[in-house]
Amino acid sequence: MLITRATEYAIRALLYLAKQPKGQIVLKKDICASQDITPAFLTKILQPLIKDGVVGSQRGVGGGFFLIKDPEEVTLLDVVKAEEGPLYLNHCIAEAGICERDVFCPMHGAWRNIREELMQTLARYSFAELVAMEEENLKRLGNTST
Repeated sequence: MLITRATEYAIRALLYLAKQPKGQIVLKKDICASQDITPAFLTKILQPLIKDGVVGSQRGVGGGFFLIKDPEEVTLLDVVKAEEGPLYLNHCIAEAGICERDVFCPMHGAWRNIREELMQTLARYSFAELVAMEEENLKRLGNTST
């Protein structure tokens, strides 16, 4: 399973926004330049996060994007769910009764457990924690610019 490029770029954009003071509007061009994302793609990938109330946008001159929630409140799971939709890993667990083998197939339980563990792991990583991890990695490399 691979996440889409949209999800990867949305994570990068949110990581950039999480480094800014709360509520500060970041110009679209600045996000695009720092994360190597085209303006149209940035707008497209942030739409689900705007809809979910994670990111805000302001149009016009001086417009851009900003985090609505604190970085501590936003997790990788939030972004993956917004961009990818529900995580099922296999169509057989996506909907009750969709698979005729549901009653006896051992994979149904295995897929459910794997799905739950993946979601719990993604939920453990807040953007505040990811920012701190990046800062620590950069310090270790001797580079203080972000």
